[in-house]
Amino acid sequence: MPKLETYKKQAKLLVRWHREGNFSIGGRIRQLARYRTLSDREALALKFPLTEAQEIIALEAGHATWAELKASTEAAPTNAQPAPQHPTPASAKPVLYVADVTASATFYRNQLGFQTDFLHGNPPFYGSVSRNGATLHLKQVHEPVFTPGAAAREGLIMAFINTPNVRDLYTEYLAANADITQKLTKQAWGGTDFILRDPDGNAIAFAG
Repeated sequence: MPKLETYKKQAKLLVRWHREGNFSIGGRIRQLARYRTLSDREALALKFPLTEAQEIIALEAGHATWAELKASTEAAPTNAQPAPQHPTPASAKPVLYVADVTASATFYRNQLGFQTDFLHGNPPFYGSVSRNGATLHLKQVHEPVFTPGAAAREGLIMAFINTPNVRDLYTEYLAANADITQKLTKQAWGGTDFILRDPDGNAIAFAG
């Protein structure tokens, strides 16, 4: 369980986002029963003291009140035994649909710094690229999988890659003239991310 100080920081961040007019926190404010019917604009027009932000953080942590959350974190044992291990998937590898596997692998290698793991077929119809543990598979398709423009219109993200140095990577890809469709952004859910598109229109999100 996170320490109480972590929850306090999350509550202060909610207050700051509300003050800055970040519409993405509207859904979190509507978790409070008294605000359930408000629109995002109405939620941002509220007076939003720290106590209400703390109430939201408590609810998201599974507690009815901030006092209950505080008591729970203070009572948590510091030498708790690790939870028993259960079988879990080892990794996930998104599959991107591309028109030309060789050209796509070249793009990821030359512009985004990935390495080519393998290309299968002659000419290749399937392949894999990776960088620092993040792996993307490439599958050739002979016609678009989505209706033209649907991926961009619906904001579809084909792969979500966690990276501890997202700001450095963003700077690197700016210098490489990558097609960045969302600049580096601090999100209401707590992370910082940016989104770019490959030549086939696949949106890749990098988040830290």
